[in-house]
Amino acid sequence: MPDSATTVPAIDGRNARAQRTREAVADAYLDLLERGVLRPTATQVATRAGVSERAVFRHFDDLESLFAVVARRQIERVAPRLSPLPAAGSLAQRLDALVAARVGLYEQITPVRRASLLQEPFSKVVAERLAWSRDTLRKEIAHVFAPELARIPDAMRREVLDALGAATSWSAWENLRRHARLPRARAQRAVERMIAALLAGTRHERATQRKGVKPN
Repeated sequence: MPDSATTVPAIDGRNARAQRTREAVADAYLDLLERGVLRPTATQVATRAGVSERAVFRHFDDLESLFAVVARRQIERVAPRLSPLPAAGSLAQRLDALVAARVGLYEQITPVRRASLLQEPFSKVVAERLAWSRDTLRKEIAHVFAPELARIPDAMRREVLDALGAATSWSAWENLRRHARLPRARAQRAVERMIAALLAGTRHERATQRKGVKPN
């Protein structure tokens, strides 16, 4: 019977090497996405990772298992940009902090997000990860602008939160940067204006309601 003291380290070593290979493949996949390759092939991934194509298929049973590791590695890459934002301070300070954080995040994730959207209808893993991301960013909006939202009636609050979520979404940023072809600074000012206008609009609407005047 083999000595467990000698077999366990060997097994652990194999597991460690397998994990390193899986992460190298996932990182290679991400690197290709960031370079604008929307649908990397096994050959491209293997070459980038420095492994054989056979190794790619050996370590991942299917695309879903690969996407799961890729999603985890992507979160690890962007984690430094996910620090909690304050709900205290002036509205201007909080607005500036949120928009700056979103702009930095979106500029970093845009190539990967574009590729992810192509896979979303066909991949449960990708769809769940994107849904989690959207929900997380929506909750962040509710947190940062909690003082302003708390002053709004429940029905209006949901609508305003929906509008703020749309204005600060990656999709809005993609429209400004890619389709409207705005430079980063101008696109950032546009997002700031949308948020400020939405919150100012709620103040005006509350004021007219208190006076008994129906808004136009």
